[in-house]
Amino acid sequence: MDVVLTVVVPVYAVEDYLHQCLDSIRAGLTPEENAAVEVIAVDDASPDDCGAMLDAYAARHHGLRVLHLSSNVGLGLARNAGLAEARGRHVWFVDSDDVLPAGSVRAVLERLDETEPDVLLIDHLRLHHDGRLQTDASSALLAGTPDRLRLIGLQHTAWNRIMRRDLLTKHDLRFPAGWYEDVPFSNPVLIAAERLDVLNRVCYHYRIGREGAITATRSDRHFEAFGQWDRFYAWLDDAGVDPALRIRVFTLMISHLLVVAGNENRMHPSRRRAFFREIAALYRRHRPAGYLPPAGAAGLKHRLVAANSYTLYAALRAGYRVAGLRRRGTQRTPAVSPDIPSAPQRVKTTSIP
Repeated sequence: MDVVLTVVVPVYAVEDYLHQCLDSIRAGLTPEENAAVEVIAVDDASPDDCGAMLDAYAARHHGLRVLHLSSNVGLGLARNAGLAEARGRHVWFVDSDDVLPAGSVRAVLERLDETEPDVLLIDHLRLHHDGRLQTDASSALLAGTPDRLRLIGLQHTAWNRIMRRDLLTKHDLRFPAGWYEDVPFSNPVLIAAERLDVLNRVCYHYRIGREGAITATRSDRHFEAFGQWDRFYAWLDDAGVDPALRIRVFTLMISHLLVVAGNENRMHPSRRRAFFREIAALYRRHRPAGYLPPAGAAGLKHRLVAANSYTLYAALRAGYRVAGLRRRGTQRTPAVSPDIPSAPQRVKTTSIP
């Protein structure tokens, strides 16, 4: 039987989560469905016992292939190593500290067989350390007929899109080294796809706040985001995309970088001014013709970036933080989200020129 789906799992320092992740991929699959799926785990020279755990798991479960890298190359290049060994018509990159809720792989296989898309987008929930599940703000974009201009606003990650492998080959799409490696990969994947489909169903639980995760680590490596956005813009220039899409991407880029700048878990206060200056420089490099800042508070921040006014930005941020703390002090803790995937909504595949 042909392999329909290759699941690539890069592994680094995730002892506490690895078995749960691997178990969740094949949970509940029939023998026929299992034969249609291959799982490739890439040990990125993990400093803990993950390598040995993978070998032991593979000895018990013959559906797992393990690659051991001789040196640590980082998340993007580890994914590339798994991709190079993939045999499936489609590829899904799953991070090794995350979990697929029950029925996810079956739902993905069924949709791939039904619509044969270049890229299939899925919904996810944010998984907190206490087990609480939270809807992502971008999930609402999955509703309705697939539209590239709207869907480019989804979280730009590798794990929320299942891709036809020959699409990646045709456009030579691979992950670069460094942090924020998803930016110059996941965005071009979405733009290059001729046939987009949406499975409006929760098929992924994304763990947030884990100690050691990039998004929970204060480091100057967050400055690598600027080089990754520049790489993406070099790709955009070669692709000759629609002006409206360039405006949409630019707005999303500035908003994304402002989130990084304002995040206490990523940006040390002493480095925030320098990071803001880099945002302003990127703004000047890539501002497209016809761009207008968004409405409301987000637009105000964009205008401050345009003016390279860190002093006003810092004052605005401080005011928002005080107001936010006051609101949280008067609000009840939200109820824990149920661990139940949302019902699939049938959406026709759309061919987009």
